[in-house]
Amino acid sequence: MPLLALAVAASAIIPVPLNPVIPAEQRTCAARTASGLGYSVLRAATGDKPVAGDVALIRYIGYLAASGETFDQSAAAPLPVDGVIPGFGEGLKLIPKGAIYRLCVPAAQGYGAEAAGAIPPNSDLVFQVELLDKKTMAEVQAMQAAAQAAPAPQAAGPAPQAAKPAP
Repeated sequence: MPLLALAVAASAIIPVPLNPVIPAEQRTCAARTASGLGYSVLRAATGDKPVAGDVALIRYIGYLAASGETFDQSAAAPLPVDGVIPGFGEGLKLIPKGAIYRLCVPAAQGYGAEAAGAIPPNSDLVFQVELLDKKTMAEVQAMQAAAQAAPAPQAAGPAPQAAKPAP
């Protein structure tokens, strides 16, 4: 392959994971809680909201408020409401099942003066969060116990073998 064709092919490759930069108008929140957590309702819903001790199944993208650089995203992440940064946990408790919210987490309710991976110290964070489902810890433990008690699936047959070379 000619050098020019290799250069064109390489420039056409999109790096994975995809880390878009979010525009400034999508880095602000319309309302604030008493603690200073910002939030905007992007899609309303009337489902149940998670409470302390629950596990929330969410689809989310996290990005830096200052630059819009994406630092994390997931299509279906189970997260314990009490096992995340304080501002995110507070925000999860606001979101009804089926809703999409934007959460604006001040640095003091995030990682504070500590860096965390791609997140610099003292960074305000923004998350777009969709609450897909929520379970109590008891429901999660029952599901885990049922999964462990279930018999392991049997293989359908022997694994395919490589063809032997002709003599």
